[in-house]
Amino acid sequence: MADFRLLTQRLVLRAWRAQDRDPFGAMNADPAVMEFFPSTLTRPESDALAERFVVEQGERGFCPWVVEERESGAFAGFVGLHAVPTSLTFSPAVEVGWRLARPFWGRGYASEAAAASLRFGFDEAGLDEVVSMTAVPNARSRRVMERLGMDRDPKEDFEHPSVPPGPLRVHVLYRLSVDSWRARPDAGGSGGPPA
Repeated sequence: MADFRLLTQRLVLRAWRAQDRDPFGAMNADPAVMEFFPSTLTRPESDALAERFVVEQGERGFCPWVVEERESGAFAGFVGLHAVPTSLTFSPAVEVGWRLARPFWGRGYASEAAAASLRFGFDEAGLDEVVSMTAVPNARSRRVMERLGMDRDPKEDFEHPSVPPGPLRVHVLYRLSVDSWRARPDAGGSGGPPA
């Protein structure tokens, strides 16, 4: 699905291309972007991750998609849907996730693109529920989850088996059901910037 595209007011979510590898690698090597991950990624690790996303798009019809600014065409990062690892106790599940390069922080892009991803997941992919997770200290991502209408039960906080012991190992888990999504005043999200 090389022609896959989702449009929001300010963004394009699209399939991966070969030319995305350079800006993706630079983003994944930025310590600020990767603050709440165990480490930055080497270029081979970053390329392998992009390739896994391409494979997931082909197998499932969704993945963490490239996010471009509509106005500039600039690579801003990724936002989209991803099957959670089978090592997690709440698997099988699909998560909505995001990672944006620093120049694109603070503009509401994560919320805007994630709302479009949720709408695709519920309306096009037929998902009953979408989850999201992050390390406990990651307040910015947790705020995005809450703006999306996702709910957290502290009893579901968990130690991520892929994260070494330390302050990033304990993760919060947020959930959003299709019924809760459809009950929102915006009727499933406009894909526009958050209020």
